[in-house]
Amino acid sequence: MKVPRFDSARVLVIGDIIVDRYWHGATRRLSAEAPIPIVDVNEVEDRPGAAANVAVNVASLGASATLIGMVGADEVGQQLAEKLTAAGIDCRLSFDPNYQTTTKVRIVSRSQQLARADFEQYRPMEHSELVRLAREAMPSASNVLLSDYDKGVLDSPAEVIALAQAQGIAVLVDPKFKDFVHYQGATLIKPNRLELETAIGPWGSEEEMVRRSQELISNLGVEAMLVTRSAQGMTLIKRYGEEQHFPARTREVYDVTGAGDTVMATLCAALGAGQTLNDAIGLANVAAGLVVGHFGITSVSGPELRQELASDAEFARGRMSPEQLKVVVEEARHRGERIVFTNGCFDILHAGHVDYLAEARKQGDRLIVAINSDESVRRLKGPGRPVVTLDHRMTVLAGLAAVDWVVSFDGDTPEALISALRPDVLVKGGDYSSDQVVGGDIVRGYDGEVRVMPLVEDCSTSALVEKIRAS
Repeated sequence: MKVPRFDSARVLVIGDIIVDRYWHGATRRLSAEAPIPIVDVNEVEDRPGAAANVAVNVASLGASATLIGMVGADEVGQQLAEKLTAAGIDCRLSFDPNYQTTTKVRIVSRSQQLARADFEQYRPMEHSELVRLAREAMPSASNVLLSDYDKGVLDSPAEVIALAQAQGIAVLVDPKFKDFVHYQGATLIKPNRLELETAIGPWGSEEEMVRRSQELISNLGVEAMLVTRSAQGMTLIKRYGEEQHFPARTREVYDVTGAGDTVMATLCAALGAGQTLNDAIGLANVAAGLVVGHFGITSVSGPELRQELASDAEFARGRMSPEQLKVVVEEARHRGERIVFTNGCFDILHAGHVDYLAEARKQGDRLIVAINSDESVRRLKGPGRPVVTLDHRMTVLAGLAAVDWVVSFDGDTPEALISALRPDVLVKGGDYSSDQVVGGDIVRGYDGEVRVMPLVEDCSTSALVEKIRAS
């Protein structure tokens, strides 16, 4: 995947505008009035938030950004407009004398948020003014991005969407918790998990979530939904066909503030620069991984994206559900990649595990590690096991260079997973023959390979547990 030249993209951002204000200072004592720390504020920093942050992200990539929204006719709103204009953004703002610019104040010490105070009011933007500004700006736009934070600017976006439709311009929506019928006729809607659950109700399986989403897509007349799912990455659902999953990039998460804004900005800028939807989502996924590694509201530049891709071109890695894994395995097969599968409890990861997984990875192009759930380990190993919970075991395994995908299973064996995924090579560590490997008959049945790898001597989780207990 390549990073395109974004200077050909012209993104029209319409939505709610927020100022994210940070009070930074040191904490050296507690208040005598209450058990709370006292912050000696020595720096006040204002950053554009919500739709304004989206526009900054678009401009940072090198694309052209036009911003339509509403601020108060106050000092905060005027200063924000000046800052955005200085960043190269074409600001077409409505200054409302009866509105206070929404401001979120965060008190921060040692890069940790201690408290947040919100100064906001819900006030619909004058509809005729919104439509006038949109009609003037739309002819030069590659696409339109609606950034809805439910503060009033996009109280009734139907006419704006209709304007874009009439001109053949794609409309991408970052929604809030309002009924998705407000976005009828848009091209793509990007809800997060909670927003999607509000729209379609809770689901019991991946298949149910996809089916309900497709029904909603059909009813709304949109082309697709891109569901952002935090540590589970992103899932693209279209009206017809199978969903596509984009796993989250494995890295330390420092602050998720503004990650959704970055996803939308990168997605729209990439589409405006001529990228396919899949490639644009891939770039947005990389950009989101970059911003969560920084504190507070931030943006990603084109050079940063290029450097990230140059240093690590591996996108589809990490923790998966069985349904998500099936999708990415099929995609890997279409690229001609050889799939390797292994399984185990992996309770207290040690050097033997690491060496074994490195050898297993050499048997093909992609390595799946299936691990027993906590209840499954308990049945197999007895009370007191596992020592390390499933969530932590999956996180550690996903961080290993040799491992591409990590998935869990509840049964005593992974035979259901093996049947569904049909790996090219089934690998197991131990001192038994290949015909004793669980699932081996399944793999050999479709002409796959079964291999047994020797384990490193003097490395045993059970021995480690007993040693810890003895000490």
